[in-house]
Amino acid sequence: MISTVRSSDSIDTERIRLVMEKVRQIEIRTRRLVDETMAGHYHSVFRGRGIDFDSVREYVPGDEVRTIDWNVTARAGRPFVKQFHEERELVVWILVDVSASGDFGSGATTKRALEAELACLLALSAVRNNDKVGLIMFSDRLEAQVAPAKGRTHVMRLVREILTCNPKGTGTDIAASLDVVGRRALRRSLIFLISDFELPDDGGKTLALLERVARPVGARHDVVAFEVRDPSERALPNLGLVSVEDAETGEVVTLDTGRRHVRETFAALATKRDTETRRALRRVRVETLPFDTTRPYLPELLSFFASRERRLA
Repeated sequence: MISTVRSSDSIDTERIRLVMEKVRQIEIRTRRLVDETMAGHYHSVFRGRGIDFDSVREYVPGDEVRTIDWNVTARAGRPFVKQFHEERELVVWILVDVSASGDFGSGATTKRALEAELACLLALSAVRNNDKVGLIMFSDRLEAQVAPAKGRTHVMRLVREILTCNPKGTGTDIAASLDVVGRRALRRSLIFLISDFELPDDGGKTLALLERVARPVGARHDVVAFEVRDPSERALPNLGLVSVEDAETGEVVTLDTGRRHVRETFAALATKRDTETRRALRRVRVETLPFDTTRPYLPELLSFFASRERRLA
């Protein structure tokens, strides 16, 4: 039998080709969704800093009395009113969890792939609205960051960065990434946190730290958490004895999935952990939106936008 040895250059070229093909596929899917559905919702739901002072001008009959600038009026000896303009532009930060657990997927889509598609959808919606978009990728450390910018080419770069990221860490430290963006975002920003929230089982210490760090960030910025999950991580199938490995810690546990109480206990613990995480985020004004790798994500997004629009109204 004759074997062929491929050079490292050809392997790298093939890998780049596959990545670029994935980027193009994601762009095609998300661009259509943005054009047909997302752009209008994004514009109405996520707003800029609001109304900013622009200048003053002399009062004319019919002007709103509440806009009179009394200081200028007193100096000039005749009435002047303040003029304002709407600050529409936002700076959007997308924080993506690239820890080892993101490589899991029981169906056709891994959590990492879904994270990349959601990030692309959000970024394209933002640039269509003339917003700047920045990226922070994290595991149990800061893996990479891209400064906010505009344009489709920039968005495609962000998606490529997510798909090609080769993280040095395996765990998850959400608090550190929020701390970074909290220090970098000098003005009110929109922050999308995309993660599976697979936090260490340390008696709640990590969750408490996350809550403490997220509190000032949630108070100053508009923070929305996208929780990307795979159903197999929440419900064990009946397969008898199986060995389960934690992708982030490497710990291997053998479970007898043939026993009903084992499956029920596993599901109950997963539900409890999810509930505690969502409550902690809600306490610090971070909205949480769950996504399932085996189901279409658009209905969840549209439901979220509709709910938020009603609250804003």
